[in-house]
Amino acid sequence: MLCLPMAQASVSVKDDAGNTVTLAKPAQRIISLAPHVTELLYAAGAGNRLVGAVEYSDYPEAAKSLPRVGSYNAVDLERIIALKPDLVVVWQSGTLKGSVQKLRQMGVPVFASEPQTLEDIAQNLRRLGQLAGTDKTASAAAERFLTGLNRLRARYGHSEPVSVFYQVWQQPLMTIGGRHMISQVIELCGGRNIFAGLSALAPRVSLESVLAKNPQVIVGGGVTENNPQWKEYWQQWPQIRAVKNSHVYSVNPDLLQRQTPRILLGAEVLCEQLEQVRNKKAK
Repeated sequence: MLCLPMAQASVSVKDDAGNTVTLAKPAQRIISLAPHVTELLYAAGAGNRLVGAVEYSDYPEAAKSLPRVGSYNAVDLERIIALKPDLVVVWQSGTLKGSVQKLRQMGVPVFASEPQTLEDIAQNLRRLGQLAGTDKTASAAAERFLTGLNRLRARYGHSEPVSVFYQVWQQPLMTIGGRHMISQVIELCGGRNIFAGLSALAPRVSLESVLAKNPQVIVGGGVTENNPQWKEYWQQWPQIRAVKNSHVYSVNPDLLQRQTPRILLGAEVLCEQLEQVRNKKAK
């Protein structure tokens, strides 16, 4: 009796832009056009399907050896086509729209990733796992993420609020608005983003506005972690509660500024920092 291999069924999912992405069979050659996408694909069990990625795709370690296809905002279309992908995963708000349009015109299936909430990270894992045929691994990763998220929410959700200024950049001074995922992490830890009322994701703010809001905590992200002078800058303003009480902290930006499961590691660091503030206040 002749045993024929089972045909791999087609797969169809919606991406974060609302587009339906359909593949005749699970993708075997995937290209990532954003560092957070690369991490998500590895977490979803599709790392061995990756044949190319953009610069700064540096986690996990294996990602560093992937062929490079440009940067997230300057992709090399010729290089991408030469790698013969059956799926390209792009960053909805970061990858140039013109590049995405050209890929689609050339018949390359494109999935747009743009997690906007913490729960969206789990959804991205599941959908990428479907496209790569690694559903079981991806679903397990999604469940682990949600379990960790709920654990932090249960631990810190009813904590005394702590006002936080999150600094993305120093010159010009930039922060995060209420729609930013980092603002959600601050809330997860029982914190209150002092600029949560701003609609822009990463708005510029004035020094005067920070002084007026007088945050209990200042957290440095972006390049500030590797630049100790940013903390020295704030010492000029001892009237700010965060400076007066030595509550000026930093968190590894890779753990907070990428929409991946590692954001929970950054959240744990931030939550502990805010808890230190509460404990100090209680004494």
